[in-house]
Amino acid sequence: MADEQNLPQDDNLSADSAHTAGEMADADGENTDPGAAADASASAQPEAAGTRAEAELADLKDKYLRLAAEFENYKRRTTKERIDLFKTANQELMVALLPVLDDFDRARNATATTTDANAVRESIDIIQTKLNKTLQQKGLTAMEAKGGDFDAELHEAITQIPAPSDDLKGKIVDEVEKGYYLGDKVIRHAKVVLGQ
Repeated sequence: MADEQNLPQDDNLSADSAHTAGEMADADGENTDPGAAADASASAQPEAAGTRAEAELADLKDKYLRLAAEFENYKRRTTKERIDLFKTANQELMVALLPVLDDFDRARNATATTTDANAVRESIDIIQTKLNKTLQQKGLTAMEAKGGDFDAELHEAITQIPAPSDDLKGKIVDEVEKGYYLGDKVIRHAKVVLGQ
C-alpha cells in the first residue's frame, strides 16, 4: 500500500520535471528560432484586432441604446405637449365664451317678466352679435353659399328643386344649414338646395 501511494507522487515529480525541461527548451528556442517569434506576434495581432472590434461594437451598441432611449423620451414629451396644447386650446375657447353665457343669463332674467317681444328680440340679437364676434376672433368664418356655384368640397347637396329663375339653374338656391371654416379648413359643409 505504501508503494501505491508513492506511485502517483513519482508521476507528479516526473511530470513537473518534464514541464520544467520543456520551459527551458522553449526559452532556448525563443532565442534561436526567429520563425516562432513571428508566429507569436502574428497571433497577437488578430487578438488585438478582435479586441478592438469588440470595443467598437460595444461602443456602437451603447450609442444605439442611448439614441433609442432619447427617441422614446422625445415621443413621450411631444405626446404630452400635444395633449396639453389641446387642453389649453379648449380652455381658451371656453374662457372666451363665458361672457356670452353671462349675457344669456342677464337677458333671461331681464325678459322673464316682460311681455314685450321687441325686448326679447333685441337681447337675442345683441347676444348673437357678441357670440359671432367672439367666434370670429377664434378663427371661425361662415360660408357664403346662397346664389353661388356648387362645390362638392364645400357643400353638401340635400335636394334639387326647379330653379326660380334661369340664372339660378345649376346653382345654390337655398342654404338649409350654414357651413363654416376654421382658419382655411372646412369644419362643416354647408347643406344646400340646388336649382334644376
